[in-house]
Amino acid sequence: MSLDGAFLHCIVREMHDKKLIGARVDKIHQPSRDEIIIALRRSDGAEKILMSAESSSARVCITSAAPENPKQPPMFCMLMRKALSGGRLTAITQDGLERIINFDFECTNDIGDLCENRIAAEIMGKHSNIILMTRRDGVWRVIDSIKRVTDDVSSVRRVLPNIIYELPPREPRLCLTGCDLSTIGDALAPYKDRPLAKALMSVFEGISPIFARECAYSTAKDVDITVGALDAAKLEKLAFFLRRSAAHIEEYDGCTMVSEKNGKPKDMCFVPVTQYGAEMLETPYESPSALIDRFFAERASADRVKQRSGDLLKTILNIYERISRKLELQRQELENCSEKEKFRLMGDILSANIYRCEKGMSEMTAEDYINGGDITIPLDVRLTPSQNAQKLYSEYKKLDTAEKMLTKFIAQGENELMYIDSVFDAASRVGSGAGSEAAIYEIKQELIGTGYIRSAKTERNAKAPKALPPLRFRSSDGFEILVGRNNLQNDKLTLKTALPNDMWLHTQNIPGSHVIIRAEGRTIPDSTIVEAARIAASCSKGRSGTKIPVDYTLARFVKKPNGAKPGMVIFVNNKTILVDPSEELLEQLRITNQDIRKDTAK
Repeated sequence: MSLDGAFLHCIVREMHDKKLIGARVDKIHQPSRDEIIIALRRSDGAEKILMSAESSSARVCITSAAPENPKQPPMFCMLMRKALSGGRLTAITQDGLERIINFDFECTNDIGDLCENRIAAEIMGKHSNIILMTRRDGVWRVIDSIKRVTDDVSSVRRVLPNIIYELPPREPRLCLTGCDLSTIGDALAPYKDRPLAKALMSVFEGISPIFARECAYSTAKDVDITVGALDAAKLEKLAFFLRRSAAHIEEYDGCTMVSEKNGKPKDMCFVPVTQYGAEMLETPYESPSALIDRFFAERASADRVKQRSGDLLKTILNIYERISRKLELQRQELENCSEKEKFRLMGDILSANIYRCEKGMSEMTAEDYINGGDITIPLDVRLTPSQNAQKLYSEYKKLDTAEKMLTKFIAQGENELMYIDSVFDAASRVGSGAGSEAAIYEIKQELIGTGYIRSAKTERNAKAPKALPPLRFRSSDGFEILVGRNNLQNDKLTLKTALPNDMWLHTQNIPGSHVIIRAEGRTIPDSTIVEAARIAASCSKGRSGTKIPVDYTLARFVKKPNGAKPGMVIFVNNKTILVDPSEELLEQLRITNQDIRKDTAK
């Protein structure tokens, strides 16, 4: 995704339409290292301009966000406050569709004289920058920038205090809003063998890949068409689409956000997007600034969820590996305990032949009346024969006790591994949509509650996100199906929410969610049980397999043993069904918030 010059042109038009020219600088904040927010106040209200030079989310827009600011403002923020506070915004300009927006201010310097200051917001990916300048002797000189560019960083263009500001290198290309589109064929002629979308990006400035592909799709219903495949009719269609897009920019007639089906923002464009068909979701916006605010807020949330879920999965894997290593050591020790009978046998033989032993002997050979033949028993020369026999019996008792304890510990460890595996499965199924942060929080709290991790000091007083409800589905026969998101929710769903005659389902010996079919006094048909079983298989570790066994029984036959980990239950009177997981069925039967609102309205 890239914020192109055409979209920035719409932003500039929106700022002019909102009458920001003439507004005065009220406050300036720097909530993060590469982000500036300037609050402007005019007679009829106030607006905030956000400028970001972060490589992955560089942008300029009017914002309604209120991010938390650091207690101590950074040096660049204090410098901007000194230069711009109380100043009046006199101009917002953009050179063609270049990805640079200039904000000019009329300010007062330290001695009370009027001066001209400018902020240049350069939106250029990893080269993005926010530069503060002042006008001296007819030229713009850099006061400072949010990113200083030295000779070590770039040999082409420096950005340092007190040097004359120079524009970034600019290739000679056409501007969509100010060129003669009737000669589009001549402009594209040198790129005959190149895909049309890439050729358009080489010919025109300020357009993004999504718009270039939209041009190709509008021309030939093929985003991969080459320039050489264009005939006169297609060239005319292309020129018409470009003229209409240029008018769209000048008239500032809405914009579009493209999202994946799970709601994660994918891209944006200043014209309607049709190239994806039903593969993506297109959401129209009247305000380009509102779109940018929503786009980057959701993407930042998705990135934050991705990072936190990755950290959580790594923590769970470390716990799993720690328990596995401990189990391996215990199994090795248990294997060594298999020699306990040898010590008891030697003790018995030594006791039977104690009259033949004397203190000081290092060994004794006697008949092995169990296995036949002779056996040599090592002796401690410092002990009496009776004491040597007691020592052998003590070794036997120690190994016997160790074997019993290790057997118990290994069983507990295997149960722990099963539990951690179920937590990992729940964490791996956390998506990137709404509620994902709450889902991660709940799983983390579960691990804290079971003693596997400690809560960080910064999180102890933090406000907990709103608890998530279970996933809801409706079968083809009209039965409601509830699915737990994690082990704590599984317990609540199975032991508190489910009624005795509700149906309970879970994958057999595979970590996964508890699934409940609400009977509501009716007989649950086999078709609903099959659908619920497929949902249970899809919400389990076996979701990528086939023929997954799913156990089902009435909720009254499901119990939780005393002291069992969250999500661990026992059940009787169950039957088993083999089903194939299906993501399509999940989407088909899922009950959305919109469906809930419709049901409430009825």
